[in-house]
Amino acid sequence: MHDGATAHGLPHRAQRSAAAQPVPLPIELRADDFTVTLNGKAVDVARAAASYDYVSFAMTRPVTIAITAKEAGFWDAGVDVQPWRLGIRPARDGNTIRFQIDHPEKLSISRPEDFLNHARMLFVFAAPPVAPAPAGANVHIVPPGIHVGSLNPQSGDTWYLEPGAVIEGSINLWKVSNVKVLGRGVVLYDGPQDPNNDQGWMQRPDWHCIGALDAHQIEIDGVTCLVRSRTWSIQMKDSTDFVYNDLRVIGGNPGNANQDGMDWLGGGDTVVRDSFFRASDDVLAMQGGWDGYDEADMVRPGQPVANILVEHSELSTSISNIVRAGWPRKSYTSHNFTLRDSDILHSGIGACGLPFALFTYWGAKGAHGDHSGFTFENLWLDDWYSLVQMEQREPELHDFTFRNIWALGQPPLVGSLLSGDIHGVHLDNVKYGQHRVDSDGAVPVAVTAGTPEPRYGAVMGPHAAFQVRQPIVGVGQRVDFVAERSRGVHARYMWLFGDGTTATGRRVHHRFADALGTELRGNRNGAGSFRVLLHVENKQDPEQQDWAEQTVVVVERWQSGAPETGTAPGLDYQIYPGTWPDFPDFARETPMRGGIARTLPGADPGGYTHYAVVYRGFLDVPVDGGYRFHLMARDGARLMIDGAPVAATGPSFAEVCGSPNNAVRYASRAVGLRAGKHHLQLETLRTISDGEPQLLWEGPGIPLDNIPTGALSHRNVAQLDGR
Repeated sequence: MHDGATAHGLPHRAQRSAAAQPVPLPIELRADDFTVTLNGKAVDVARAAASYDYVSFAMTRPVTIAITAKEAGFWDAGVDVQPWRLGIRPARDGNTIRFQIDHPEKLSISRPEDFLNHARMLFVFAAPPVAPAPAGANVHIVPPGIHVGSLNPQSGDTWYLEPGAVIEGSINLWKVSNVKVLGRGVVLYDGPQDPNNDQGWMQRPDWHCIGALDAHQIEIDGVTCLVRSRTWSIQMKDSTDFVYNDLRVIGGNPGNANQDGMDWLGGGDTVVRDSFFRASDDVLAMQGGWDGYDEADMVRPGQPVANILVEHSELSTSISNIVRAGWPRKSYTSHNFTLRDSDILHSGIGACGLPFALFTYWGAKGAHGDHSGFTFENLWLDDWYSLVQMEQREPELHDFTFRNIWALGQPPLVGSLLSGDIHGVHLDNVKYGQHRVDSDGAVPVAVTAGTPEPRYGAVMGPHAAFQVRQPIVGVGQRVDFVAERSRGVHARYMWLFGDGTTATGRRVHHRFADALGTELRGNRNGAGSFRVLLHVENKQDPEQQDWAEQTVVVVERWQSGAPETGTAPGLDYQIYPGTWPDFPDFARETPMRGGIARTLPGADPGGYTHYAVVYRGFLDVPVDGGYRFHLMARDGARLMIDGAPVAATGPSFAEVCGSPNNAVRYASRAVGLRAGKHHLQLETLRTISDGEPQLLWEGPGIPLDNIPTGALSHRNVAQLDGR
C-alpha cells in the first residue's frame, strides 16, 4: 500500500477505447472451473468463496460473454441466467454458453434449481469504467496485488483500491467519521471463527469484511467483499450515514450459516444501491444489538434501527431470509426500511423458527418493540420460498407494505403467516405470474392470534396481462400474444419471449425456433418451457410499471395417450416402510400396505411413520398441448409419465434451529401430451418430515392448480376403499 496526493490507476483512455476492460487478478485468486472470454478475449476468473467464482470488468459498449465449464456435460441439466427479468437465454455449444449484454449488469449463472450452498455458480459483474482516485493529502492509494493486513481508516481519510488490489483482512471503521473507500478493489476475509459454531456476531476489529462501531458519514463504492469464514459479512453497530454503491458481497462457508450479508445493530440512515449480495444466512438483518447467547445478553434492550434504503440491487442467499428483523427475546425498535427496484435471485429454503421468506419478523418469547414503516416495492422474485412470515406477541408491528411484487415463473413453496399484534399490512399488486393475489387463500397466508386481515389492492398506472392465442405451440409455429389495454395510461408494451428475443407493441406475434426452453433443458422430454414476460410502463412516467409472466410450452415431440378402458377413479398406491436417503429400487422392495387414493396425495400409511409411497395409475389429459408439472416435497419425490422421467426434487435439505424437518424442494418440467389417458407414476419419501408432497399442473385452458380428482384413475378396480 502507498499514500499519495496524486491518483493513478488503470489507463482510462484504454478503458474508453475497449468495449470491456477486465479487472486484473493476482494469481492467488484465480480459478479454473470456468473459462470466460469477453468479445473473444480471455479474462481472469476468481474463486470467491465456497464453490462460487466471479468475473469483473468495466464495459462501455455491448459485450459478448462466452463461458466454458471445465466439467464435461456441465450444462446438460440446463442454464439459468439471472435476473430473469432480463430475458437472457444463452446459446450453447457443448460446454460453452454465449450471450450478449448491452449495459452494465450483475448476473448469477448456474444450473436450474441448483442454487444452494454446494452449487457451482459464476457471478458476472459488469460495471461502468471506474472513476479515477480523487486528489488530496488524505488520499491513500492501494495498487494492484495482494496486501496482507486490514485497512484502519482514520477520520477524514479516503482510501482508493485500484482495480486488481486485494486486501487480505478487513475494513475496520472504528469510531471514525467522514471516511471514503473507493475504487474497484477486493477485500478477502477468511478469519479465525469456529466453523462449527456461531461467533460471527461479535463486534471486534478484524472480524468482518467491513466492521463499523460508532462510525458516521461513510461512503463505500466499488468494493468486492469475499467472505470465506463463518462470520457476518458487513456489520454496523450504532453507526449512521453510510452510503454503499456498486458493492459486491459473496459469502460461503462449510457450515452454511451465520454469514449474513449486512447487519445493523442499532443505527441506520443507510443507503445501499446498485449492489450484489450472495449470503449464507439472512441477506439483510436489523437487530438492536447482539452481545451473545446467554439469557442476560439476549434480553438486554437494543438500540433503534431506522431509515434504511436498499435499491437497484440483486439479492441471493444459500439459506435463510432476504430481509429479517426481530429475534426471540430481543427488544428494540425499527422504522422506515425500504427495499425497492431489486431482484430476489435466490431465497433460502427451509425454516428457523419460521419458514424463510422475502421478509421475516420473528418476535417470539417475549420480544417486543415498535416496528413500522417497512416497504417492499418493485421487486422481482426468481427462485423464492415464501412471501412473508411475521409473528409478534407483544406490541407492535404496523404499516408494512408489499407493492408491485412480481413472482416470475414459480409458485410459493410454503404459505405465509401473520400472527399477533400486527396491523396495517398492505399487499398491493402482488402478482404470481399473471395473477394478482386478492385474498388470504391466494397468497396463501394464515392470519391468526387476532391479527387484522391484510388489505389487498391494485396500484395506479399501467396494467400488465396478456393472452396467448394458440393453445398448442410447436417449433416454428406462429404464436399471437395480445396484451390487455392499460386504460387511462399512455403505455409502452415490451415483450421478452424467453428465447433471447424481444418485441414491442400491444399485439405481437412470435415463432419459437426450438423446444429447448428458456433454460435449455427441453431436449429430454421433447418440450421446453419459455418464460414469457410482458413489461408495461407509462411512457410519460417510466417508473410507473407492471409486469406479467406466463410460461409457454413449445412441443417438438409428443407423448400419445393410452387406449385404456375399464378404469375407476383414483390412483393405486403401495406403502413401503423404511427410511431411505434416496429412492430405492421399488422392484426389489416389498410393499406392506396398499389401496386406492382418490386425491393426490391421499395414501393411508396405516400407522407407519417412515415410508415411501408409490402412486400408479392414469392422468386424463383433456386436450392436446404442452403441460407443465410442478413438484414440491420435503423428503423427496419424482414423477414419471408414460414411463419417462418428468420431474424430481433435489436431495433433502435440512431445516435449521432445531427443526426436525427438511425444507420443501421444488422441480418443474414440461411435456407435450396428446389428449387421453397417460400412465402416471409418482414416488414420494416420508423419512423425517411432516407435510405431504404436492403436484401441480398447468396447460391449455388450465391455470396452475392441483390435479383434480376427476383426472386421476387406475386400471381394473371394482371397489374403492372409501378414501
